[in-house]
This record gives sequence, C-alpha cells and structure tokens, in this order.
Amino acid sequence: MNKTKIIATIGPASNKMDILEELISNGVDVIRLNMSYSDYGFCKKVIDNVKEINKKIGSNISIMLDLEGPCIRTGEFKNGYAEFQKGERIRMYMNRTVCNGFQFSINYPKLIDDLRFRSVIKLMDGKVVLEVVEKGLDYAVCEVIKGGRVDSLSKLYLPGVKLNRKFLTKQDREDIAFAHKMDVDFIEISNVSDAEDIMEVNDLLIELENDHIGLIAKIQNERAVKSLDRIIDASDGILLARSDLAVELPLEEVPNIKNKFIRKCHEKGKISIITAELDSFLTEGAMPSRAEVSDLANSVSESVDAILLTGETTIGPNPIGAVKEVEKIVRMAESSIDYDYYFNNILKAKANDIAGTIASSVALGATNLNCKAIIIATNTGYTARQMSRLRPPCMTIATCSSSKIARTLNLYFGVLPIIVNEQTFDSITEKTIDIAKKTLDLKKGDKVIITGGYPFKKVKHTNFMQIDEI
Repeated sequence: MNKTKIIATIGPASNKMDILEELISNGVDVIRLNMSYSDYGFCKKVIDNVKEINKKIGSNISIMLDLEGPCIRTGEFKNGYAEFQKGERIRMYMNRTVCNGFQFSINYPKLIDDLRFRSVIKLMDGKVVLEVVEKGLDYAVCEVIKGGRVDSLSKLYLPGVKLNRKFLTKQDREDIAFAHKMDVDFIEISNVSDAEDIMEVNDLLIELENDHIGLIAKIQNERAVKSLDRIIDASDGILLARSDLAVELPLEEVPNIKNKFIRKCHEKGKISIITAELDSFLTEGAMPSRAEVSDLANSVSESVDAILLTGETTIGPNPIGAVKEVEKIVRMAESSIDYDYYFNNILKAKANDIAGTIASSVALGATNLNCKAIIIATNTGYTARQMSRLRPPCMTIATCSSSKIARTLNLYFGVLPIIVNEQTFDSITEKTIDIAKKTLDLKKGDKVIITGGYPFKKVKHTNFMQIDEI
C-alpha cells in the first residue's frame, strides 16, 4: 500500500462502473471531476457509482470537483479548428462572431479593457502565440507571432495581463452549490491569482453552511506563484498545474517552482499535489518514457502528498494501465524518501500544542522502534493530519466514526482512514489492529503505536501514546 495518494480524473474513457471499481482496486484514492468538460448528469452518475463502490468494498474514496474558474476561451470554429499563419493579422472580437482563420470571438467581452498594446496571447498550450497590435471598441487586432492550429473553445493564456473581474463566475457558483448538494469532499479552484479568490469560495461555502469541503488551489499563472504563501495559508492544499505554468512562464523556472511549492506545503501542513504529465498514455500501446518516469519519481521522493492523472484517465486508451504504472513508480520511489530529513525539518515548525507534541513523539517512536503502523483514534482528523505532516516511515491508520472525516483524510500522505463504529477506546483499538493485520500484512512480533484522546470522545485533544506488539 502506497503512502502517496493517486487522483484519477474521470472522463469518456473511465466513467463506467466496472472501470471505476478497477481504478480504485489498483490504487486510486480520489476521483476527480472536471467541470470544464462535465455536466451535472455525468457527475451525479459518477458520484453515485463511487458511493456504491465505497459501500461494496468498504473504501472511503473521496470526490474532488474542479471548477473551471474565470477561464477565457475562443468561440467555435466552423470546422472545429482554424489555421493561423505566422505574420498574418487576426481580429479577436469580444462578442460572438463567425470564427475562422481571420477572426474569432471570446467569451469575456471586457477583456478589451484589460489588454494593452503588445500584450501577448497564447493558445493551444503555447503552441500558437499572438500579439496585440491594435485595439478597437469591441475587438483587438493581433499579429500571429507563432502560427498553428487553433481548436474550438481553446483556452487563452494571458501572461502578465491582470483581469479586472470578479473571480467566481455564475457557473462556478452553481457548481459549488452542486458540490454541496452532492456531498463532495474537495473543490479544486482553477485560475487562482491570490488568497482573495480562495476566500470568495470559502464565503460561499459558509453561506451554504458547509464546513466539510476542503479547498485545493490550482496554481497555473505567474500572479499565483508570486502570491504562493498567501494562497497556501488560505487553502487546505495546492495543486501545481505544471503544464499551464510552462505556458505562462519560462520552462526552466517550473522545476524550481515545484520544489519551492512542495517545501512550503510541508512547512505549513497543507496538501501538495502535482500533475503526473504522462503524455505517453494518451497514445495506444505506448509506455511512459524514461524522462516521464524520472520526473514523477523525483516528485514522489520529495514527498508530495498526491499525484493527479488527467488526460491519462479521461481520454487515454488505457486508464487502468496508466494507474497501474503510476502505482509501480510511486511504490519504488517511496523507498528513497528521506523520512528523517522531513521529520527533523517539520519538527521545527510543528504546532506547539498537546496533539502536535504527541504526534511528534509518536513519529519518533515509530522510527526508532521500526513500527509497522501508527493507529490513531480521531474524532476530527486533526492528529492524523499532524502525523501526515511529520512523514513517519510507516502507514498511519486513522480510525473515524464519520465517513466525512475519513474521506477528508484520504488525500493526506501516509494516512489510511477507516470507519470503526465502536464506543470504547479498547474496542476501537482491538478492531483496528485486526484490520491492520490484514491490510498491512502484520506478523507476530511487529510493533504498532496507538495514540488518541483518552477517555475516548470525552477529551478534545490527543493526550497519550501506547506501544503494542502483535
């Protein structure tokens, strides 16, 4: 069982019940739905299927919903695409018009107010580049600096352009209300620029009286990188969309940003997620390249919390194969994690409270005694999150009475949440050890550390640790 979690995005290639179940049985911990390409009927069906699978196999698979955010896209071209030739001048209209090789429209009429002379516009993940050379009342004339094919509904990247608009769109608000209704566990907030964007989503959840949904900020642009500390503080976790960053920023800057982002998330006790970037799995019969494997393995060895699969499991020809390959890479790379380094580094920044102190003592004891598991009886998940942050070398089993708490913990490194409906601490511990024996293949003589609050449900914090031998 891996400590690094795997998130799989569901699309046309993976939305059937049998495929979902196989994805989960091969290591997927979180199911992600991208609202840029999914309608509510599709999402409800996937969510209902995941809930059914959870009941069937006793899992606690979480659901993450990705908001589109204030994304600017082209209109639809007559044949589905157009060819922009280098040196030509193309008109970009703010209102709907015929889209062809000489003109196109966008879905944000006020962009004309935010553009400047020589503003750069990138399309097709940076493969096509335009430059603004003239502005009218409702259009901009753009020179094609780098030509190529532009598909319908292509996303516009606007390096250095600040958009003066409200962050949450009408569609995003409706999607958040849908997430609340469907009891989703995480919302991924796309196109974030600053902490205020996160707070806008949080305020809406407060209005809905929802204190369960975790907020994952998606870092995709230069402004977000500059505001990284504030965004981390306002979020439950961060997703680094490296392919998007590579369009907005020089490619050579992205690896350093990734290292900085993982380190800061560790220091602040927040979830860190990176995209897998296994483009090989978008082609029939292909295997990941050595560079792709090395890139993913390096991120795992830096102790990232989770790996996100996007196209590999939505439109790729072999979503199950992609998950299996990632699971193998993760398993091998985790053996090179320097757990002592992360423990000593995070120890300096840990919470100076009773739960934080107990958690650090438990993690140290698990290392020194070569324990095979840490067992935490938790009401809120707080101690389990603290334990994950300390990166002990063994799995942490978090026993919860609430499925919501279990699903929330499912995205944290090294935490295996299980639901145990017992009323006393001794009965919880006894049942959890039985589960651990089967799940982690514990043998006679193996040591485990048990921690929690005692008396159970009568104290608000973790206050003891106990070492047992199987």
